[in-house]
Amino acid sequence: MPVLQFDPFRDISRLANEVLTAARTPQPMPMDAYRRGEEYVVEFDLPGIDPESLEVTAEHNTLTVRAQRTATESSSSDVSYLVAERPTGTFARQLQLGAALDADRVQAEYRNGVLTLRIPVAEQAKPRRINVDRSDEARMISGATTDPD
Repeated sequence: MPVLQFDPFRDISRLANEVLTAARTPQPMPMDAYRRGEEYVVEFDLPGIDPESLEVTAEHNTLTVRAQRTATESSSSDVSYLVAERPTGTFARQLQLGAALDADRVQAEYRNGVLTLRIPVAEQAKPRRINVDRSDEARMISGATTDPD
C-alpha cells in the first residue's frame, strides 16, 4: 500500500497563496537563458499549458510571454484531492531586451512542454573589423628621419 504524506499546514499555506496572490497576478514560469554563438536562447518550462493560449509579444525593448493552464477534468466537484501542487491559471514573464538584440527576428518554438525563444544579436552590435587607410603620406610620416644638416 503506497504511503501518502499529508501536511495540513503546507496545504493551508498553498491555499492562502492561491486565494490572496495568484488570483490577482500571473504566476512566474521557470526559465534558463544563455548565449550560443550569435544568438541568445531562452527556455521556459510550461508543461501542460494549452498551446493555443501561448502568446509571445515584442514591444519596444520588452518581450512578453503569456500562457494559460486550465484545470483538468479531474477538478470537478466530485473529486477530493490528496495532493494538488500543479498550479492553474495565467503564467507570464517579461524580459527587457538590450539594444544589442534584434527583437524583430525572434523565433519561438513550443515542444515537449518547453517554449524556446531564439533572439539574434543585432547586426550593429556584432564586432566588425574596421579598415585602416594606409596612404603613402602616412607611411612617409611614420618612417621619416630627422636630417642633421
